[in-house]
Amino acid sequence: MIDLDDEALEAAAIELGTTTKRDTINAALREITERNRRARALQELRTLVADGAVDVEVLLDKRAYRGGLAEDDRWRHTDEDREP
Repeated sequence: MIDLDDEALEAAAIELGTTTKRDTINAALREITERNRRARALQELRTLVADGAVDVEVLLDKRAYRGGLAEDDRWRHTDEDREP
């Protein structure tokens, strides 16, 4: 038997949209795990930027990821390139 803080459990259930103690606890465990994973990834990215291994300007250039190579004229096919 685990002694739980009923008020904290109820508040967590509201935040997580869960209806049972089991679902609330499992969702909270997943949430904290994912939050910490994202925090570690962000810290790693910050370290890479500080070390000069990542160019933030490239990341912020939306043209680099919206459309990508498909938007680059070098990758466009002409009618002659297509199979008959």
